[in-house]
Amino acid sequence: MRILNRNVYVGPSQYARFPVIRLELDLGALEQWPTVKLGDAFIDGLLQALPGLAEHGCSYREPGGFVRRMREGDGTWLGHVLEHVAIELQNVAGEDVTFGKTRSISDDRPGVYSVVYEYAQREEGIAAGELALKLLDSLLPAELRTATDAAWNWEEERDGFIRYAQRRALGPSTASLVRAAEERGIPWLRLNEQSLVQLGHGKYQQRIQATVTGRTPHISVELASDKEETNKILASLGLPVPRQELVQNADGAWRAARRLGGTVVLKPYNGNHGRGITINISEEDDVRAAFDAAREHSRSVIVETYLAGDDHRLLVVNGELVAATKRTPGHVVGDGEHTVAELVEIVNGDPRRGIGHEKVLTKLQLDREAELMLERAGHTTGSVPKDGEVVPLRSTANLSTGGTATDVTEIIHPDNRAMAERAVRAIGLDVGGVDFLTTNIAESYKTIGGGICEVNAAPGFRMHIAPSEGTSRDAAGPVIDMLFPHGTPSRVPIAAVTGTNGKTTTARMLAHIVKMAGYTPGLTTTDGVYIDGQRTVEGDMTGPVSARMVLADPQIDIAVLETARGGLLRAGMGVPEVDVGAVINIASDHLGLKGIDTLEQLAEIKRIVVEVARECAVLNADDPNVLKMSGYTDAKVICYVTMNPSHPLVREHIRAGGRACALEAGVNGHMITLYDKSSHIPLLWTHLIPATLEGRALHNVQNAMVASAMAFSLGIKLDDIRHGLRTFDTTFFQAPGRMNVYGEHPFKVLMDYGHNAHAVGVMADLAQRLDVGGRRIVVVAGPGDRRDEDLREIAAAVAGRFDHYVCRRDDGLRGRDGDEVPRIIAKALQAAGVNGDAISIIPDEQQAVDAALRMALPGDLVLVFADALTRTWKQIIRFQPDGATAAPQARTEVPALDATLDEQLVAAMAGVVRDERGLRFEREESD
Repeated sequence: MRILNRNVYVGPSQYARFPVIRLELDLGALEQWPTVKLGDAFIDGLLQALPGLAEHGCSYREPGGFVRRMREGDGTWLGHVLEHVAIELQNVAGEDVTFGKTRSISDDRPGVYSVVYEYAQREEGIAAGELALKLLDSLLPAELRTATDAAWNWEEERDGFIRYAQRRALGPSTASLVRAAEERGIPWLRLNEQSLVQLGHGKYQQRIQATVTGRTPHISVELASDKEETNKILASLGLPVPRQELVQNADGAWRAARRLGGTVVLKPYNGNHGRGITINISEEDDVRAAFDAAREHSRSVIVETYLAGDDHRLLVVNGELVAATKRTPGHVVGDGEHTVAELVEIVNGDPRRGIGHEKVLTKLQLDREAELMLERAGHTTGSVPKDGEVVPLRSTANLSTGGTATDVTEIIHPDNRAMAERAVRAIGLDVGGVDFLTTNIAESYKTIGGGICEVNAAPGFRMHIAPSEGTSRDAAGPVIDMLFPHGTPSRVPIAAVTGTNGKTTTARMLAHIVKMAGYTPGLTTTDGVYIDGQRTVEGDMTGPVSARMVLADPQIDIAVLETARGGLLRAGMGVPEVDVGAVINIASDHLGLKGIDTLEQLAEIKRIVVEVARECAVLNADDPNVLKMSGYTDAKVICYVTMNPSHPLVREHIRAGGRACALEAGVNGHMITLYDKSSHIPLLWTHLIPATLEGRALHNVQNAMVASAMAFSLGIKLDDIRHGLRTFDTTFFQAPGRMNVYGEHPFKVLMDYGHNAHAVGVMADLAQRLDVGGRRIVVVAGPGDRRDEDLREIAAAVAGRFDHYVCRRDDGLRGRDGDEVPRIIAKALQAAGVNGDAISIIPDEQQAVDAALRMALPGDLVLVFADALTRTWKQIIRFQPDGATAAPQARTEVPALDATLDEQLVAAMAGVVRDERGLRFEREESD
């Protein structure tokens, strides 16, 4: 039994709408060993190792259902068992995960299963799957084991996993803040492996690290860490504090203890979590030992007068006390029968106690500090305390060392409440914890005494949200309400667009529209991440990493996410939901890769974008595979886009008051028209949109319609949509690789990124409609990871339409031999009737482009399908024929056409006129 492959989905995927891990698991010989055949020894051993499995409902949807599946009939197979074990392991570590799904992959691969299970933390989820595999292996008969041996210890592995998980999980305080944010609909991102978390998106974000917020003054944190300075500030305000001195050595500590008189406390100068503190001592040997213990945590040590009373933590948020807890150090109570060690075992048997922060309480430890406390009380671990005798094991009351907490918020005296609030304000903290000693919190410190030991920055919330006794308090809610007062935005609008062709242009067009409307967009595309129109990261950025990158940027106030098939298959979406999701089309591309073999399967992946749309799903009603997606979205509104004004379904949708974007014919051409709630809204004539070439480039008309529908659904004003469409063009600067034209050579060059048959065919059609005085030359290729039949379809899309064909490959071979792709295309061209003399095989892209440019004569048209876009565009504009004078200075912008040439261009689209200065047109891209 082994894991063949693993995918970690960070967001919505084809398997779930939340994070899951998918394992491709090969059972091997164990395919013949379902649980019933493995017998009761295996099942009982598994339940003994993980008793919580008895509560799993499985398909029976009731406790015990999973056990029934293992015992009844033929039982179940180990892939299914591994799913449940991986879930339960995370439950044991304190995570609330429940979802799983296991299926056999196919009849062609017997014994290979797709095992899907929910996870809370990535590394923990991965480790859970690996440990589940080892546990199952350890329970198998010896002759079937492959991963474990007799020395393997389940208890050690389990506890090690819990500690591993807790080191990577959010701490109790941070987790409570995240939950409070989720309850208020505030999104969040974890920014590192510790407790740094971003609440909210873009410019609305706030950050927290544990309970320190982005608004916590640095100087206040420094003051709180400086216990001596804190003491002085509080004393200067008349607040009750013990007298103290700062010392550097053991001799100084003893001298300070004598000057202060009575019993004293020694603690690190800048320690935390109660580490290195010794209380209620007066003898010289004890003082010196306490100094050494404190010195392990800080170079300087504080000696202060001991205040009798119970230890209380008073939590103040935004100037108001929100919780008060009495803390009791870890201890055992004698019964006259059991030893201290045995009493510790009895206490740790409490199901509320766990490892670290796993549960409400932490297990007691018999370590060096516990032994010192026992020695001071005259005990050892083998002593039998008297019945009712309290035996302390810790000097401080921290929950992390086994202490207990009792909520006392309801009974705290008003004077004590006001004292805590004044103390935190005096230090300047927005969130602070006051450690206060008093014999009775219900009585005023002015009457019975008491004092402030410390004021803590980043106070822990665990004792307040999950006290051992008393009422649980919402410590996190007031913090979130402070960071995001009622009515304050926390989200930026998110628009996601996908499809086979057109999504890059549509995403760029939408980003341009919202920028013209005054927003600061974050855009992800196939060529990089753009913040406010400036590329900040280069590369194919259409997956979840780039989405997270945009939403973490503190500048943006709207996000436009181009979402590609590859990212969805590999890791899911980068956000749990979007405001507007759009699918443009579904066409043949990338089929035969990663288990996607049909258009229907491709549509199932692409529709994730509209499945998670919250406000509006924008669907191309002219594409049957896209139209079917309307049954899979929970968006409040569906907006259909159609270029057919007679579309029967869209007509009924409009009549019912639905939203739509339609192309309507008029006296002056074609009008993009919006419908919403029975309103008819003419938007813009298509010939006024530069990217549509006087309305003739219908693929960009459709892209403009989708962008308009998305912008409208995002609440962008109509005039801003019109302005954005009228100012978006298709130069290399604004739309690299999307029908870029260069007309400064004696011949014309057209560069495009088309890499599937549909996109290549669109370009070939346009090349035929143009009046070219000379020859038509094409540089054609296909990605190496496409099927042979896909490459032959690319060849068929250009066959018979050009005078010469230069067949090349991409730089990245993607598993092919060096000249395999161009030879497949060349062979397919010949099979389609193209003369072999008209075909050149030049595998290298740069050499192929150079050859095509050099064979071009005045009046020719060279169509280049490029892969390395920037390099190829530079090669085109810098090209100089042998012996020729220097070409005019390269320009990536095509000169604006005057009225006469506009008319010529319209005619050119009909195939009757040739423009002498250059052609400007766009096509639907192929991402």
